[in-house]
Order: sequence, then C-alpha cells, then structure tokens
Amino acid sequence: MSRQSASAAPQSPSVPHVADSHDLIRVHGARENNLKDVSVEIPKRRLTVFTGVSGSGKSSLVFDTIAAESQRLINETYSAFVQGFMPTLARPEVDVLDGLTTVISVDQSRMGADPRSTVGTATDANAMLRILFSRLGDPHIGPPSAYSFNTASVRASGAITVQRGAKTKAEKATFERTGGMCPRCEGRGSVTDFDLTQLYDDSKSLREGALTVPGYSVDGWYGRIYSGCGFFDPDKPIREFGKRELHDLLHKEPTKIKVEGINLTYEGLIPKIQKSFLAKDKEAMQPHIRAFVERAVTFTTCPECDGTRLSEGARSSKIRGISIADACAMEIRDLAEWVRGLDEPSVAPLLTALQNTLDSFVEIGLGYLSLERPAGTLSGGEAQRVKMIRHLGSSLTDVTYVFDEPTSGLHPHDIQRMNELLLRLRDKGNTVLVVEHKPEVIAIADHVVDLGPGAGTAGGTVCFEGTVAGLRASDTVTGRHLDDRASLKESVRKPTGALEIRGAKANNLQGVDVDIPLGVLVAVTGVAGSGKSSLLHGSVPADSGVVSVDQAPIRGSRRSNPATYTGLLDPIRKAFAKANGVKPALFSANSEGACPTCNGAGVIYTDLAMMAGVATTCEDCEGRRFEASVLEYRLGGRDISEVLAMPVAEAEEFFGAGEARTPAAHKILTRLADVGLGYLTLGQPLTTLSGGERQRLKLATHMAEKGGIYVLDEPTTGLHLADVEQLLGLLDRLVDSGKSVIVIEHHQAVMAHADWIIDLGPGAGHDGGRIVFEGTPGDLVAARSTLTAEHLAAYVGA
Repeated sequence: MSRQSASAAPQSPSVPHVADSHDLIRVHGARENNLKDVSVEIPKRRLTVFTGVSGSGKSSLVFDTIAAESQRLINETYSAFVQGFMPTLARPEVDVLDGLTTVISVDQSRMGADPRSTVGTATDANAMLRILFSRLGDPHIGPPSAYSFNTASVRASGAITVQRGAKTKAEKATFERTGGMCPRCEGRGSVTDFDLTQLYDDSKSLREGALTVPGYSVDGWYGRIYSGCGFFDPDKPIREFGKRELHDLLHKEPTKIKVEGINLTYEGLIPKIQKSFLAKDKEAMQPHIRAFVERAVTFTTCPECDGTRLSEGARSSKIRGISIADACAMEIRDLAEWVRGLDEPSVAPLLTALQNTLDSFVEIGLGYLSLERPAGTLSGGEAQRVKMIRHLGSSLTDVTYVFDEPTSGLHPHDIQRMNELLLRLRDKGNTVLVVEHKPEVIAIADHVVDLGPGAGTAGGTVCFEGTVAGLRASDTVTGRHLDDRASLKESVRKPTGALEIRGAKANNLQGVDVDIPLGVLVAVTGVAGSGKSSLLHGSVPADSGVVSVDQAPIRGSRRSNPATYTGLLDPIRKAFAKANGVKPALFSANSEGACPTCNGAGVIYTDLAMMAGVATTCEDCEGRRFEASVLEYRLGGRDISEVLAMPVAEAEEFFGAGEARTPAAHKILTRLADVGLGYLTLGQPLTTLSGGERQRLKLATHMAEKGGIYVLDEPTTGLHLADVEQLLGLLDRLVDSGKSVIVIEHHQAVMAHADWIIDLGPGAGHDGGRIVFEGTPGDLVAARSTLTAEHLAAYVGA
C-alpha cells in the first residue's frame, strides 16, 4: 500500500490517534540553579505535587524551568516590535523540554505595596464598579475616571496652533478631565504629619547642632547648607525664629543659592525628608534611619475624604443610597449580595461580569476582604488567592497551572476548600503543578515528584517519582516525615508576666481585651481573616520592646547576599583588613575591591534588545567579583572570594576558632545556622532565595535586636515537615533564654508545641474579630469548641 493511501485510511478505534500520544511533559537534563541534570516525566491533565526540603530545587524545576520556558516560547510568537516591550527571558539550562502547554503561573510574590494599589484595582473589580456608577450613579458626575481615586481633575486652556495647507492659525482650546482623586491626600487615603520635636531641638541654634535628622550634623554637607543659606540666623535658637524664618527652614520651595562658592538648590527640611527618606521602602532603610522615620513621621487618615481616597463629587453620586466609597468599604460577600439585587437591563453584561468576579472572591474564601484594602497589606497566601480569581471561571482547558504553596496562610479548615479548587482545575482538563509541603495537599496528588535529598548543593536530584502511597513507603526525607504528628506537650511553661491589650479595634477586631502571657511560647490561631495580624501588628503597644518579623518581602538586588543583608560582611572585611594591614573597603565587591571589568558583579550582561540578554562570566576575575590584587590577601589561608563561597555551616567553623577567629562574625553565622540556613553560601544573591528562606534570613537578622518579645508571622511558611522540628527547637531556645515568643500560625505542630493558645474567630471578616478561646493546647483539644480545636484534635489523634 502506498504511503498516501495508508495515511488516508481511517484509524481503527483500538489504535490511539497520533495527536493523543503527547500525554507527558518531558524534562531532560535540567540544570537551573542547583538542579543536577534532573530528568522527569510529568503526566498531563493530572495533579502533580513537588515536595522536598526548602531549597531542594522545587521552584527551580517548576518555575525557573517549565514555567519560564513556556512563557519564553509564547513571547516568541509575537513580532520583534512587540517583544521589545516585554520582559526578556533567557532559555533555561535544560537539554530537552517536550510536551509543554501554555503555563499560567500563580506564585507567592507579594502584590505591589504601592499605596494606590488596592484589592479592587488589582482584580479589575474597581474598573467595573466605576463603569457601573458612571452609568447608574445619581447625580451623574462624569465618565468612569470621575470615580477613580488615581485620576486627578485637570482643567487647562490656551492657544493651539493648527496648520491648514500653507496657513497656520492660532485657535483657543480648553481641556477638562474630571477625576475622582481626593485633592488633599492625592488618592492615598492618609496624610503624613511630622513630629517637629523629632526634627530639631528648638532650644539650640543651627550652629549648635539643633537638627536631629540623621546625616544633618553641623559639620556635614546638609548642616553647612542650612547654616550658610542666609534665610535665617544660624546662631539664633530655633524657638526664637519668626514665622517667616520657621517657614523657610521647614517648608521653603526649591531655591537656587550659593554656599561656600558652590551653586546649590536649597529646599525646606520637610520636603527634603519626604524626598530622601519617605520615598524609600522602609525595609531597605538602614536601621537608624528607619528608627528615625518611625519616630518622626505619623500617618493619619485624610480629614477631607475620611480615608476613602475619593473627591466629594465621587462620594456624592449614589446608586440606591450607596456611593462607590461605601461599596468599596463593604465586605466583598455583602457587596456581591448588593450587586445581585441590582436589576438594570441596560448594564446587564457588566453586572454579570462583576457578579462573577465577586462570587469568585467568596468561593475562594476571600469574601471577608473589602475592595478598598491596600494590596500591600495582603499576606502571601491571600495575594496568591487574589491572583487565582481571574482563572477560576476561565473556559480555557489544556492549560498548565503552576502554584507555589497555595495553602500558605490558610487554616486547616480552608485547606480543604483550596484542595477542591485544585481538583476542579484538574477536572476541567488542565495540568496542575503544585509546589507544596503540607501533607493534606500531598495526599490528593495523582503524581508526586520528591526532590532532595538536602538543600542547596546537597539537593537538586529526584529522590522519588510516583504515587502518594509509593512516597509513604519510600525512604526519602519527605516519605519518612509525611505521617509525622506532633503530640501535645506533657507540661507547659508558666508565664512570667502579661502584655495587656485593651479595646483593640484595628480592622475587624471588636473591642478585644486580652492578656498575652510573657516568657512562654504563645500561638495565635484562627481562620484566615479572623483578625490575628490585626491583633498583633495593629494593637500591640509600640513601646513594649516588640521585635516583629512579618512576611513583607526582602528587597535586594543581585548584588545583595546573606553576608551583606545580615551585616556579616562588616566584621569579615575588618578581620581581613586587620590581618593584612590594608583598608576594609578593598574587601567589598561593591566598593574599591571590585573587579574593574565587571564592576564587581562577577558577570558581564549583554543586552540583546527583544532577545534574552546574555550573562557571561567575567574573564578577568573568573566570576570571583574582586580585583586580582585583593585575592592575594588571605585570612586563615582563604581569600575573600573563597570565604563568600562557603556555606554558612562551614563558615561558622572557620570563624569560630583558629587564626580566622572573629567572634562578631561567628555570632551572626550561629544565628543563620539556628534558623536552618546552614546550607546557604554567604555570597548567594538574595534574588535566588525562596520565600521561606528570605523570611528565615529576616528572622536571623532580627534575633540580634534587643527586644524581649518576638512576634513571628507564620514562620513555618515554605518549611518542609522535617524543618518544622528544627524551627520548634529554635523557638524553644528563644523562650528558654528569657524571651517571649508570640507566633501567628496555622501549622498544627506549632499549635501542639505551644504553651498557650489564643484562638480568634469564629469566622472571617465581620464574623470574626473576637477571642473564642484562651488556654493551653490540651484544654483546647478537650473543649473542641472551635474550628481550630476540631482540626488540632484530629491532628494529634485525640
């Protein structure tokens, strides 16, 4: 039979169609980050869970290899012109990637912390509400932009030149745009106030050092500008300044002046501080500047718009007595009911779309949020679920959904709901890939890929691939710990005192009074949205010596690493400088010691426009980042680049004894090892760390602070079952050393290990905000009176 007739012959039903033979995503020879030639075959239209200790290479395989390549291939389908506007992606280090489908990546990166970004603006719900009000609002005030707190009202008039043929003619034109932005706070909802007593000491003159702002000393450059500007007498105490002089000192607009023969621009103290300090992210500030900002600047609700961010006109336009400000302030589940009650055929398609979006919020367990909630205040788990909303009602199938720990920040009660969502996405005919540590999620997997055996360089290989039952029977770290259950402690510690909170009303708290015991390990529990963070971050008195480690991300460029972030590099540089009789700046890749060819980056970046840029290792320093002459200086037989390449555990030994003994460095390294980061190298860029690693790095840094009370926000996020034991050991050591530790936590092992539990609820949003239980874990399990109690009792097998 000829080839042509063979292909035309109908295929018998028993022989599958050739198009159905691509039922696997095949990955061969993946080498991204710490992966060591990993090869896996992932079944399509199934739920595959990737497990392994934190840092074993799960995200490198799922996000940096599979998801990144799919995104790159999609980008390549656009024209070069369009690609020029898109982020450029390099091809991952992998030999074969076969059978990919379009990837929708739902990661845990926090939403932008810009004060203008809210839950409503991030999910398009606000855009739909604005159109709704511009069509149905009474009185009618203008187009949708008239209801937007990000659009200012503008009026302009003037002459424009119009060319008609050979003639040009000037015509008068006016332009007007109605925006909904509150003019006082510029759509931010809050205004900044300065505590002037923290900016200067009014009993002194400028020459006597009246300015108490960091960096504004008399001999410093700023001090000389303020003393020599000529707008006021530098020898007169500030309290004797006239109205004009005080205005010039604090608020004067930018003015050109000459000081000591140099042309400069002078600006009042307050606008100067706003530009230099307040424009920066708080986390990125040096500790002394952060402390100054916290002392000197207070944020108060805008008196004109009452925190709604909207102009008077936007607040006056209503539908059935509800303004857009009222609608955004409602809990989303109540707003969904209100929208359901609107029956207006003229805007029916819009109401249907808005209804679906709001119902998705409720279905995914975020009905307790309001649309006006700033996006930056959402926890990692909430941000991830907000991103899921747009995919829930999608009609697309045969898509690959990639999730990064979708249960982080979820109470065991909510995990069940998340599991149902993951299975629903799979049952629509999609491939679902989940990076996860929780046994409840691993249990529903069709296929499991376990990476390890360790973290960092000790990981990056596939230890197991198969079913959940096979994982249980295997001798991998995950298999051994999958059925771990912490038991309740036989005896609990006695508190040494109490932190009193009275009448707490932050967010949804309903006038809560509670005494948090000190000197013990306290777990604050409750379903997501019950008011745990509001109680601890919003109501604990500021002066009570509290060190708060929240989930805000660490900001850091590829030049930042654990050594620079924790302050470890300072004692190391000084030790090198002392041993070699040279200055410390030589041992910084961001300062004098940097390799001149790559400026201390270790790699040379070549930008290729819309193609992915290429990073090649610098040939002069061979990626070591330092000038050759600097590498001749040694400490304990090692040069600075070899020290930065050491893992924390090795460096702890190196700086602990012998010629390289440096107590200051050893102290920081011990803290890093304590939080389970012994495998990180000192010079690993912060941009390559996972979310869990970053939070523990932050915890290690804060452990040096002098406070006696530690407030930790879900420290088990991103931790493998085996690492949770190590974390509990660390919390015990902190308590035994005389500290008080308060943990917001959903992990039952931490609840079981606590000395005291404060359970909030009973539900989320306005159904929560009350204390439903206070007492020991044993009493909670015995009472079984709350959702947390039910799940903890089931966990410990009571």
